[in-house]
Amino acid sequence: MIGYLKGKILSLTADTALIETGGVGYEVLCSASALSSLSGKGEGELYTYLQVREDGISLFGFASPAEKNMFLKLVSVSGVGPKMGIAVLSGMDINSLAVAIASSDVKKLSTVKGLGKKTAERIILELREKVAEDAAAAPAAKDAPAPVAVDAGDEDAVVALMSLGFTRAESTRAISKARAGGASTIEDVIREAIKGM
Repeated sequence: MIGYLKGKILSLTADTALIETGGVGYEVLCSASALSSLSGKGEGELYTYLQVREDGISLFGFASPAEKNMFLKLVSVSGVGPKMGIAVLSGMDINSLAVAIASSDVKKLSTVKGLGKKTAERIILELREKVAEDAAAAPAAKDAPAPVAVDAGDEDAVVALMSLGFTRAESTRAISKARAGGASTIEDVIREAIKGM
């Protein structure tokens, strides 16, 4: 499994990067933010996902582990393949995507080119449940501070932050801070919580 590449950037197109590492050139289908992070540089790095199918092998690239994590969540949804996952991440940054999923904003998700309403609804339904399950299964660190209680209305914000890779305890503390700082809507709470992480 190729999970990470670092090397010389040989070329960039609208959706791919050709990166040489160890004398081998890897063609990687990238998200918009991954391409942006490589643009204008001689060398770069990508977090990658390797897809092996009967008709070929494809390598997908991401700017950060958090973006790759969101991609893996997206492709776990039935009907969402790697190319659609990349399209979603190219159409929205991961913070906006997490907010849209947490707030069940089908309309916002449907603005992604090629993503229909039914698939957007399926993403919201399946990912919210998956994030909640991941949170319940995550072991708490022995020396971690006790999690701060959040209102039922802030649970969507907790789910959104956890989908970005933060723990439940980190998410609840950041949300409490954001509320104390005057954030009121779920979008503002999530945005301020991320800034405070």
